[in-house]
Amino acid sequence: MSDETASGSASTAAPRVKQLRLVVEAEDFEAALAFYRDVLGLEPQAAFEGEGGAQVAILHAGAATLELANPAQVRMIDGIETEGGRSDRLRVAFEVDDTAEATERLVAGGAELEAEPRETPWRSLNARLRGPAGLQVSLFQELEPLEERAARDGFQGSTD
Repeated sequence: MSDETASGSASTAAPRVKQLRLVVEAEDFEAALAFYRDVLGLEPQAAFEGEGGAQVAILHAGAATLELANPAQVRMIDGIETEGGRSDRLRVAFEVDDTAEATERLVAGGAELEAEPRETPWRSLNARLRGPAGLQVSLFQELEPLEERAARDGFQGSTD
């Protein structure tokens, strides 16, 4: 079995990534920790303290993917998900069971609503918020299995 890049050409074996970890500097560490842990529900995995008041908390967020989008795709997504809003260069997206409920809970917990939940052409229910530490957050709820979405025109990729 040979390794192939996304473009389909053979490549040398690359080291396998074991985890994607997004590191966010939070001026108000306690408020950000309370929001992402207690309101959003990310499970604590580890926490460390160091000299000079250094603190870090590692919160488990389920499976991780890296979504790369060109500027035209970002403009398209912004047009679908918001009323003229613009994505930050980095936006964190969390899959949830119920976007409407999670949006209400996060707004009540201190997030700023940027766009109400709405159904997208790719069959998810998406909302956009601004959370602590300045993070732009998308919540999404899949409305149909990946296999069904993959059967439609315009989908490229593996459903494995």
